[in-house]
Amino acid sequence: MEEADTEPPLVVVPGADPASRQLCFEWGPAEVLVCETRFGRGGGSPAPGGGWAPARFGPVRPRAGGGDAAPGSSRVFVVRRDQDIYIQTLRKLFNESHGVFIGLQRCEEELAGKSRKAHLVQVSKNYRSVIRACMEDMHRAAAATRDPALHSQYSTQVSILSAMELIWNLCEILFVEAAAAGPLLLRLLDWIRLHVCDVDSMVREVLSSENPSKHKLFWNVVDVFVLQGRMDEARHLLSKEASANPTSMSMYKVLDDLMMKMPVPNLGNTQTLTELELKWQHWHEECQRYLRDGTFASNPHMESICKILAGDENAMLEKKELLTTWYHFLVTRLLYSHPTVKPMELHFYAQSSMDLFLGEESSPEPLDTILMAAFEFELHQVIKECSIALSNWWFVAHLTDLLDHCKLLQSHNLYFGSNMREFLLLEYASGLFSHHSLWQLGVDYFDHCREYGRVYLELHIERIPLNTEQKALKVLRICEQRHMHEQVRSICKIMAMKALRNNRLGSALSWSIRAKDAAFATLISDRFLKDYCERGCFSDLDLIDNLGPSMLLSDRLTFLGKYREFHRLYGEKRFSEAAKLLLMLMTAHIAPCSFWMTLLTDALPLLEQKEVIFSAEQTYELMQCLEDLTAGKPDKQKLLDDDVETTKVEMLRLALARNLARVIVKEGTLEGS
Repeated sequence: MEEADTEPPLVVVPGADPASRQLCFEWGPAEVLVCETRFGRGGGSPAPGGGWAPARFGPVRPRAGGGDAAPGSSRVFVVRRDQDIYIQTLRKLFNESHGVFIGLQRCEEELAGKSRKAHLVQVSKNYRSVIRACMEDMHRAAAATRDPALHSQYSTQVSILSAMELIWNLCEILFVEAAAAGPLLLRLLDWIRLHVCDVDSMVREVLSSENPSKHKLFWNVVDVFVLQGRMDEARHLLSKEASANPTSMSMYKVLDDLMMKMPVPNLGNTQTLTELELKWQHWHEECQRYLRDGTFASNPHMESICKILAGDENAMLEKKELLTTWYHFLVTRLLYSHPTVKPMELHFYAQSSMDLFLGEESSPEPLDTILMAAFEFELHQVIKECSIALSNWWFVAHLTDLLDHCKLLQSHNLYFGSNMREFLLLEYASGLFSHHSLWQLGVDYFDHCREYGRVYLELHIERIPLNTEQKALKVLRICEQRHMHEQVRSICKIMAMKALRNNRLGSALSWSIRAKDAAFATLISDRFLKDYCERGCFSDLDLIDNLGPSMLLSDRLTFLGKYREFHRLYGEKRFSEAAKLLLMLMTAHIAPCSFWMTLLTDALPLLEQKEVIFSAEQTYELMQCLEDLTAGKPDKQKLLDDDVETTKVEMLRLALARNLARVIVKEGTLEGS
């Protein structure tokens, strides 16, 4: 196993006091439970006021105030590893990027060649647009809030999202689009212009003034335009200076001509790199000639601009405050010194640009390290540094997935078998499952992890709290769609038990049938029958009437369904059919013995009908059932002790005897005729 580069950071749990009490912990899927034990720091004796008892996780009373804790006052702390999931304003990032991710997985196999590459670039832009939209929402939230703590939190998130977009955009240029020499410089210029936007406010301020050329920031704005290669805008501003200061008209025309003639790469492939290099060399020599001739000596601002055009690095570094970052300096340096730079040469210029810009007084920040790794085409180092620097797995999971689709990570497998893409997606999805609603997104991420995705899904879905029946049905549908039979049974059993505890017998029976749990269905059927004996009627008739083939799950459930059918037939005055069904329920021995008296009692109204319902043979079978019921000594003694039961037995015997006499007379009459 590869050793960690650095020691893991110390996590301070607010409120916990490891100096006075020992702490124990339990790992969860996306969080850690930390608990104060009753043992002192020395480990040999309990903390003052505490007893010898093992620490356990569960609902505990919070400790009030400081000092020694009283017995039973230990607290449980929940330490989450991915706190960003709980930030409301980041929900948009997670939800909308999920759609982009799913679209990429579905379309990947349908595309090939140039269309595939164009599609991957578009997917990358879609991810960036999601980051940008979320960043703008966060910025508005920061501006709207009056809470200093919230403002600080939002501002921090804006900075993080801005850095994420910056890194993603560079990876898109270098890895996804894989821009070649020439177009590469144009893409880097667009990258800088998009992410270094401080100039926009300066431009508005200068142009809105009465005399822009006299504004104190005028030359700063011109310089920034030149440093970013925005020649048309720089020339437009310089024309205002020429109009306001006729004495500089000749210098302006020379500088304007140089800026207009500056050769730049184009995306149309209308010129070769060799042609571009020849044109640029000629133009570069012209810039140097004007500097040697002292054409701009009387105007330091124009002279400084011409030096930048000629690729003078010292002149560029004098504008350090306007460049703001070393990677802005890098792109400006490439524009005016190496416009045909090749991708593999970037790392050399990037390293020297960072050294020149930062000097010895400052060290690289984590963002600098990530960007440098990208310029060096160290793809795995980019992912590693981002994993360390960023506060959640969203960025590295989605970027790695995209790069994997670009066939850039195929050879890199981790030591435990899963590749880097799958590992990071599993980590990200596991974090989503700790959220009360985002877990639904995590299901799709697990689905697209071929090796371990199903195993992770099975483990995590069992831990989802089933707070409502609606949520349980949602989880159940997910499991059924994926043929996760064990999880389906587990969920149904949990929900059946919850319903039973709340005395919702219909719901409990429905869940037990879905779970195909015969034992539990038998238990609930017994509860239905007990409830019927106490109340004299059934609850949840719609469910019982529509059991269908499900009643075959257990004998008791079959009896419940058939017994309800007997009542329905009796209510419809279909007495003969009801009598046959009642007798079948008793002779088939699927009815519980405790319910036999109820069945025999139900036979009384049929025995007393004017029309003879039971035949002689059926009457003998009913008599046999009654005798079997009263034959057992314990049961017989119980019946004798209960006057009501004794009365029922006597009434049944009388009714059976009377019915038998009627049947014999009727059958004898029929035979005689």
